[in-house]
Amino acid sequence: MTGKGSAKAYMGLGANLGDRRANILSAIGRLRALPGIAVLRAASLYESAPVGFIDQPRFVNTVIEVTTDLSPFDLLAAVQRVERDLGRVRTVRWGPRTIDIDILLYDDVTMDDPALTIPHPRMAERAFVLVPLAELVPDRLLNGRTVRDLAAAARSRADVEILTPAAEVIPG
Repeated sequence: MTGKGSAKAYMGLGANLGDRRANILSAIGRLRALPGIAVLRAASLYESAPVGFIDQPRFVNTVIEVTTDLSPFDLLAAVQRVERDLGRVRTVRWGPRTIDIDILLYDDVTMDDPALTIPHPRMAERAFVLVPLAELVPDRLLNGRTVRDLAAAARSRADVEILTPAAEVIPG
């Protein structure tokens, strides 16, 4: 899936250490600068409570839409380089981090590899992913339901608040 046939992918970004907003914007900027990746749109930035390991600061999250001529594994490698460049250290699962970038969707690819699962295995449960994803692809189906419907259901049981409107995430 490399070459001139670009794939459309959606990536979730989250941060809860340091200047969370700046970390997200820096990650988007670094992704925009990489060959083989074009960032098309970003959802609004949202603040949310942590999930899993809850004794940590609140997160800022968004979802971006990209086109890429990178394979899913090459895209993962590029994303992990950006995370490392921004100081990501993997210690506690679901623990605090300067930046986290997850590949949520990659065209209509379904894969389950120890290094990468697409669609992201837990995204249909997470308001902090579904709410921004619904801004970009509300009618996309996940598990037989629209992202819009999944986001509405998840939002009713989770603490997710808008912080920065989408137009201010990637201006112009």
